[in-house]
Amino acid sequence: MSVMTMVKAINDALDIKLSEDNRVVVYGEDVGVEGGVFRVTEGLQRKHGADRVFDSPLAESGIVGAALGMAVSGLRPVVELQFEGFTFPAFNQIVTGISRMQNRSRGKFKMPVVIRFPYGGGVNALEHHSDSPEALFAHIPGLRVVIPSTPHDAKGLLIAAIESNDPVVFMEPKRIYRAIKQEVSDEKFSLPLDKARVVQEGTDITVVAFGAMIRECQKAIKMAQEAGISVELIDLRSIYPIDRETIRNSVRKTGRVIVVAEANESFSVGSELIAVVNEEAFLYLEAPPRRVMGFDTVVPLAQGEKYFIISPERIFYEIEKSVTF
Repeated sequence: MSVMTMVKAINDALDIKLSEDNRVVVYGEDVGVEGGVFRVTEGLQRKHGADRVFDSPLAESGIVGAALGMAVSGLRPVVELQFEGFTFPAFNQIVTGISRMQNRSRGKFKMPVVIRFPYGGGVNALEHHSDSPEALFAHIPGLRVVIPSTPHDAKGLLIAAIESNDPVVFMEPKRIYRAIKQEVSDEKFSLPLDKARVVQEGTDITVVAFGAMIRECQKAIKMAQEAGISVELIDLRSIYPIDRETIRNSVRKTGRVIVVAEANESFSVGSELIAVVNEEAFLYLEAPPRRVMGFDTVVPLAQGEKYFIISPERIFYEIEKSVTF
């Protein structure tokens, strides 16, 4: 066991897969020599060589398009796009190629492609560096979408993603890249790509969240405990497919649910989760399902970002409001 940040855990997962499978290649803008803008891939090129870990041109469409060709040819590419805002030049390749190739070829070609990128706010970044576009990718048939919230989950989920024959969009909450340290096994292990995790059990209300919002929810839950409220916290992990069973069982037990996510509220993963609750546990509800999400605006720049980012106090307010409905 070693104490790891999320950056270290992701690096370790990539190192393990590069070492054991010569079909795995890792590349992207500044990924090789510099180790990526957040140094997630630092040291991998020195260890595995420039044929396996290398820098790409500054062309996201080309990065992802090349990954499609590599996958068809038998490789297992892991590409890094520097920020979530830079995924849009590659969106055409993802939607018209990567996500459809298995269906288009009637299963002849698999798409073992992992598309990694940091996402989310809370770091006072520039425009196009703080958005949460998980709903865009989750809406595309043929893609898996995964978001870890801890170093342990980051390592286990990334190894599983690299081993999957489906294309996986692996979104990394940059806000907690180095904010959380946790003991993580040095050995190889994987976690299921379609299973949520019950972080803690409770009886009064269910809170569903993912990524950096898990930590904020935990802070809010401490406030709730002081107020005598028992909260069950679910880490979604897999944005698509959604683990409907875990959500259903929890809400049927507690009778209340709040979804917390930093993306814009309208047409969001939060909206989909509320639909799941209504379909799976409507007759068990004792209060209306609620969303605690970002406002339907562009994420503000540094001076205004604090008014957009979800605080533990806001989460606790909605927990208390739901319990006393």
